[in-house]
Amino acid sequence: MELFQPNANHSVLRGICHGIERESLRVTSDARLSQKLHPEKLGRSLTHPYITTDYSEALLEFITPVHCRIDDTLSFLEELHQYTCQHIDGELLWSGSMPPLLEGDDSIPIAQYGSSNIGLMKTVYREGLWHRYGKPMQTIAGIHYNFSLPEEFWDLLQQHSNETDVESRDFRSAGYFSLIRNFLRYSWLLMYLFGASPVVSRSFFADGGEQSGLQALDRDSLYLPYATSLRMSDMGYSNHAQSSLNICYNTLDEYVDSLSKAIRTPYPPYEAIGLKKEGEYLQLNTNLLQIENEYYSTIRPKRIARSGEKPVTALRNEGVEYVEVRCLDINPFEPLGLSEVDAHFLDVFLMYCSLQNGDSINSSECVEVSNNFKTAVMEGRRPGVELTQKGQPITLTSWGVQLLDEMAPIAELLDQANGSSMFMASLHAQKAKLDDVSLTPSAQLLKAIEAEGVGYIELMMSLSGKHARGFSEHNLSAERVSYFEQVAQRSIADQLAREGNDKKGFDEFLKDYMAAD
Repeated sequence: MELFQPNANHSVLRGICHGIERESLRVTSDARLSQKLHPEKLGRSLTHPYITTDYSEALLEFITPVHCRIDDTLSFLEELHQYTCQHIDGELLWSGSMPPLLEGDDSIPIAQYGSSNIGLMKTVYREGLWHRYGKPMQTIAGIHYNFSLPEEFWDLLQQHSNETDVESRDFRSAGYFSLIRNFLRYSWLLMYLFGASPVVSRSFFADGGEQSGLQALDRDSLYLPYATSLRMSDMGYSNHAQSSLNICYNTLDEYVDSLSKAIRTPYPPYEAIGLKKEGEYLQLNTNLLQIENEYYSTIRPKRIARSGEKPVTALRNEGVEYVEVRCLDINPFEPLGLSEVDAHFLDVFLMYCSLQNGDSINSSECVEVSNNFKTAVMEGRRPGVELTQKGQPITLTSWGVQLLDEMAPIAELLDQANGSSMFMASLHAQKAKLDDVSLTPSAQLLKAIEAEGVGYIELMMSLSGKHARGFSEHNLSAERVSYFEQVAQRSIADQLAREGNDKKGFDEFLKDYMAAD
């Protein structure tokens, strides 16, 4: 901290960069999943840099460029929403993380990426997710927050460490892994503060939720009274299918090795599915993971890979470039899924994680970290709920207040460096949620359902419509419309070029990809 006091090196803090990926389902006016293809006006999801799809053809994903100013990141994200809402033919962007009304697997179309080898690989990967985990889980949406610290930050930190003889790339990677370990220790706090999915439609479950362990909220939906994020529970992206994976975050080499091993390790339940049926691929392989992205983690070390390069190869060769926070629910009350206040707090939180001692996580602490996260997810709003801190019980709220107090100097520094007051304001907003649980998004959602006398689906449709009207009331300039039209047209040309340039058949392409280091 003293490295940045009183005004020293503030330019380094202004070099923090951000990117946001926001997922959102296209839905019809009666809260059903869209059955339409990806809209032509949005270009091609395979090659568009900003508007793509995730698992389903109906699951849009908006990706901002990297910006140093949070306001710029959010402004670009808003433009993507505005442009998209003008070109989805009366459909709405679903405003929550848990899906709308589902009508069986046949109603969940898998995303299509064309006939190029890389496009086919993306579709087959999603076929594999269906056979391994079921289609409904792949309709869950979230927000990914990408965060990177400038090279000058790591240089400064290294100069004041006892590791000046370490390669700068290795020092940076070790620093990001320290950040990740601290994130894992404290991410339960994010679930309390930002969890916004305590409710799910009965249609999410094949049996209507009879075996889910959830309680009835209304005729069409289920909930847990003190839950913050069913999305991040065992029924969502923290699933039992990957419980045997032991992905290590203590060093980059261990992380890459453990992921690579999982991709190569045969797994009998997936072998039973088979690789192909009647000549069509059912999955990319029959191993524990098809590719790295299948590992559902709350945070990932990332590096932008070259075309055709595996993500783990890029990490191993060049080191960590940024981290991707993946545990954030979509806040249904926010048009963009998160607010400016939320984003500023995430910067404070991640800077705190980067500056704390990030000792290795041993097996016993690993269990403690996992249990704390699950407790916050399933019953984080229960009065007096306790977590475990270094083997000792502590209430969630008292530990949360302690952490926020420790983050205050960082928020002040970020405000000073950026000529802002938003970072401290974001801290105060989170402190208010710890003081009053009714201010949390999960509590606000349940409160709104009760206050408006509607069901969960009706409320979400109302919010989705409200946000759509807000986007339509603020038209993009002619210049920005022209820009996004050009990007869409370029994506179409780029996909056609890829499809015309493949020199291998898909079987050979996939074999070579899987065999590559």
